[in-house]
Amino acid sequence: MTDVQVGLVGIGLLLTLIALRVPIGICMITVSFSGIWYLMGWNVAWGSLGVIPYQFSTNWVLSSVPMFLLLGFVCYHARLTEGLFRAARMWLSGVPGGLAISGILGCAGFASVCGSSVACSAAMGRIAVPEMMKQRYSAELATGTVAAGGTIGALIPPSIIMILYGIIAQTSITELFLGGVTIGLLTMFSYILVILIRVKLNPALAPSVKEAIPRAEKMRALKDVWPIVLVMLGIFGGLFSGIFTPTEAGAIGALLSCVVALIARSLSWERFKNAILETLLTTTALLIIGIGASLLQRFLALSGAGTYISELIIGQNADIVWVLLGIVLIYLLLGMFLEPIGAMLLTLPIVLPIINSAELSLVWFGVVLTKLLEIGMITPPVGMNVFVIKGVVGNLISTTGIFKGIFWFLVADFVVLLLMMCFPDLVLFLPNWGK
Repeated sequence: MTDVQVGLVGIGLLLTLIALRVPIGICMITVSFSGIWYLMGWNVAWGSLGVIPYQFSTNWVLSSVPMFLLLGFVCYHARLTEGLFRAARMWLSGVPGGLAISGILGCAGFASVCGSSVACSAAMGRIAVPEMMKQRYSAELATGTVAAGGTIGALIPPSIIMILYGIIAQTSITELFLGGVTIGLLTMFSYILVILIRVKLNPALAPSVKEAIPRAEKMRALKDVWPIVLVMLGIFGGLFSGIFTPTEAGAIGALLSCVVALIARSLSWERFKNAILETLLTTTALLIIGIGASLLQRFLALSGAGTYISELIIGQNADIVWVLLGIVLIYLLLGMFLEPIGAMLLTLPIVLPIINSAELSLVWFGVVLTKLLEIGMITPPVGMNVFVIKGVVGNLISTTGIFKGIFWFLVADFVVLLLMMCFPDLVLFLPNWGK
């Protein structure tokens, strides 16, 4: 076999192992090591297994991942976002579907300190869904709102997906964050519009709240918002003003969340230990997948398979629109079966050469990719956010019912995705503003 054929066989074997439910990080490491061994010999393969994991794990920017994870888990366990939801609920009490809209705003607020859509869904699911059910909201609307709202977690910075993409694609993480702000807010407003339209067409989905909340009580509710607002201002203010880098922002944000939670008296020693443990477990899993992706990148480079696929697509003078539609379709299909970070790191060694050959903006593509991966979090049969919400609500509603509740939010997601594809400046406006 030629080197390219070895690379293509390796890709086929990798997909087969994933289909057999072998953990994706182990798949990439095993196939890449075996492929390098076949191509270059035992010594080179062992050398790659020693050097590449070290090079990946010692990347300075990567140190921000556990810090942002710790930031999110501390905010989650200390329940710093509960005040934000309560304030939104009071101020929107007279708006049709006000509680559902409050859930979306709560998700957006938590997203600004979390970076994980799963954690965002879990946190707001425990807060918002019971409140909506108490007010006799449709179970499909209540659960679908929070499951979809959780996807904002990876779009509004800090975003773990964007950090890892920036490392692999070697592009500015700050610019990715800026691009994500616009699309995260656009997604939030599109979800709010979906709620308003659905409740207008079918008021039975969200019965109006008849209680009149005094203005003084609404103003008092705003005082409960200070913990999350202070953390947000600390992170974004320092990050986008240039006081500290994205790498430093993670550590400062984690420290700030702990200080704010202690001042608010919502962080016990037990909750802090749980946050540390979840941070360690998640970081370890991400490192294994990231090391596998780095080895796969080296294997495809040595075999020439990545370049071959790129030239095969771009070299045929294929319309870039069709190339992008093909990439979109691939990620939507992968999102139905794989968790987002695994799907991203599995495919980037193949997709990035295509994007570079087409001379497309890596920042724009990174935000589009994040949006695609988050759509996968709520599409059947394996929408992770759906199963997170199912775990929160128990037997209140079936998994199928939650997927039904998500349908119109998915329509809004595809509209936003189409706008991103047709108008790249929606993503690039803020990153290019300061240049």
